[in-house]
Amino acid sequence: MDQYGLECHRKAGRIAAECREWARQAIQPGVELRSILETIESMIRERGADMAFPAQSSRNDCAAHYCSAPGDTTRYEEGDCVKVDMGVHVDGYIADTACTVDLSTDGRWGALIKASSDALAGAIATIEDGVPVGEVGATVERTIMSAGFEPVRNLTGHGLGRWKVHTAPQIPSYAERGGGRIKQGMVFAVEPFACTGRGYIREQGRAEVFMMVRPPRKARGLDRDVLKAIEAWRGLPIARRYFADLDQEAVEDVIAKLARQGSLMRYPPLVEDPGVMVAQTEHTMYLGPDGVEILTAA
Repeated sequence: MDQYGLECHRKAGRIAAECREWARQAIQPGVELRSILETIESMIRERGADMAFPAQSSRNDCAAHYCSAPGDTTRYEEGDCVKVDMGVHVDGYIADTACTVDLSTDGRWGALIKASSDALAGAIATIEDGVPVGEVGATVERTIMSAGFEPVRNLTGHGLGRWKVHTAPQIPSYAERGGGRIKQGMVFAVEPFACTGRGYIREQGRAEVFMMVRPPRKARGLDRDVLKAIEAWRGLPIARRYFADLDQEAVEDVIAKLARQGSLMRYPPLVEDPGVMVAQTEHTMYLGPDGVEILTAA
């Protein structure tokens, strides 16, 4: 990691932390999800950065990847357990962070949120040069289960590369043999999900998040304006609402054709079983010569 890249990660981390803490206070019953997400994205751009992925806010049994569609009028409700997840990049150098907000009147999700937060703190305490990712995962699993909950085992932390939100190593939320090691110089995100259910999520619903994974094999017949707008994101995840000012039939046509070619991946919401509550806490960090630096600390 050269000094320029590290400083870009640090700036991205400061902006992400500021947006996260704003959202933590702004999320209230009756507020539209889309207004929160669009405000986060405006704040990111006003501070001289851009989105590493669309801001997302998932409620209750939805663990991740709920991203408001254009015109979405969904509002937060009293009693919700609300995750908000955001990514910021500065010249492709990324910071990724998330928190959970308890909208109950009696603090009923407080213990669940604390289990996720404590698991993150425990994971950070285990990190040193050469530590196996399974050892970090074992700490996450032990912390969450000792609080009476389950980790979501098929969601992981991850490395962060330039223009890439998910790179090696994958950092599990359970004791795993094998896998990689965390090494000095890495930038990575740890994001324990704690839940009241079995600890496994599945895809459900319409995808609003997409990512171009390779150039199209056949560009002929693709709307040029839409394709150019997608390619401008340089392979970072994008949201359908980013293209609300373009012809919507053309947008849908390009998305469908790119997906059929294997050039574009769709990311639907990820859900646990109905009635299960899920909490998430996430920081991005850099393992330097002096130890762990939390880039998204408040």
